[in-house]
Amino acid sequence: MNRDDIDVRPITDDELADWARALNTGFLRSTPVSPETLEKRREEIRVSRVQGAFDAGRCVATFRSFPQELTVPGGAPVPADAISNVTVSATHRRRGLLSRMMTADLAEAKARGDVVATLIAAEYPIYGRYGFGPATSLTEWAVDVPRTGLDPRRAGPDDGGRVDLVDGEDVRKTGPELHERLRATRHGVVDRDELWWRRNTGLTATPEEPWKEPFYAVYRAANGEPEGLIVYATDDAWGDSKQPRNTATVRDLIAVTPAAERALWHYVCSVDWVTTVRTGYRAPDDLLPHLLPDPRAAGVVTQADWLWVRILDVVRALEARTYAVPGSLVIEVDDPAGLSGGRYRLDAEPGGAVCAPTSEEPELTLDVSELGTLWLGDESAVRLAALGRVREEKAGAAAVADALLRTSRRPWCPDIF
Repeated sequence: MNRDDIDVRPITDDELADWARALNTGFLRSTPVSPETLEKRREEIRVSRVQGAFDAGRCVATFRSFPQELTVPGGAPVPADAISNVTVSATHRRRGLLSRMMTADLAEAKARGDVVATLIAAEYPIYGRYGFGPATSLTEWAVDVPRTGLDPRRAGPDDGGRVDLVDGEDVRKTGPELHERLRATRHGVVDRDELWWRRNTGLTATPEEPWKEPFYAVYRAANGEPEGLIVYATDDAWGDSKQPRNTATVRDLIAVTPAAERALWHYVCSVDWVTTVRTGYRAPDDLLPHLLPDPRAAGVVTQADWLWVRILDVVRALEARTYAVPGSLVIEVDDPAGLSGGRYRLDAEPGGAVCAPTSEEPELTLDVSELGTLWLGDESAVRLAALGRVREEKAGAAAVADALLRTSRRPWCPDIF
């Protein structure tokens, strides 16, 4: 079949049900979509930013984007084009459908003035060809509670603070402010709108996605100020001889102070009957293992790439973030899509930076995807040079890039979208 016979375009409102069916097909989920789920979908998405590919009137590929803010080193937010719900049905692979949808979306994002595009990649090899690079990673630990060395008789924080169990309504009041405080200080974090809090406290449940209420606990400092929130669920497992073998799985943990982080991890490791704590996806340099008397009680069970970034505006991306040391670097950015390629000079100071196109000789040459990987400070340009993914035109340029771009804490995105 000629790929030109397939119609790739924004969907109309009355095509949403067919689009949702195609989305479920692509994600290997049950394809029927209930009226309740369809109505929730209609409330949650902007149909104007939803694309579909149609073959003989049937949707066979899906794509959606939405506005997002991403925190960069130094705490500033930049506007991002967040991409989600990307599928191509197995019957229509290798026909360029994703390329057509991605090209249209990135062009619109560039025209809107978005600094970057972001996504969570289900599969690693797909998105590099569109200029995305893995910019953050994650680690998940399984904590063997009896091995932690924590005192099982412990009653709570010993810093004057307290941990209180709350309900979903309390979380919808307390959580947004805590998250705003977190994303003002931790690069890689993205914003959460009101719908996010409604969805993650059970107010948008549907027959296909029923809700089971988790446990919520808030840490308050000695002055009564909320400084942390943990959300976790437990199973009901018992071993031989009637011994509890329950696992607590952390769905979310926001801590804006080290005291809150310590108190909430110690709390969830103190819950009766819980013998294992799964931490959920955390920053690779999370404090957790070393908040335990025996850090070896926390074993790594997952370590992988997470947030991928596509630079759309090199000047604004590099000027938005801060730099630990002063320095300058001339980079040649190769962008086959023609969205952000060129030669740029970066002059950085701890208080800010100036970036502008230049005709000077380049010191470092790299693909736009590698710039996305380096931009938030997690990866090393020296390492990428050793891998052949960036090229030094001037000896020592990769080390200069590391001195400028790398950050003391690793970027972290706690959300999936």
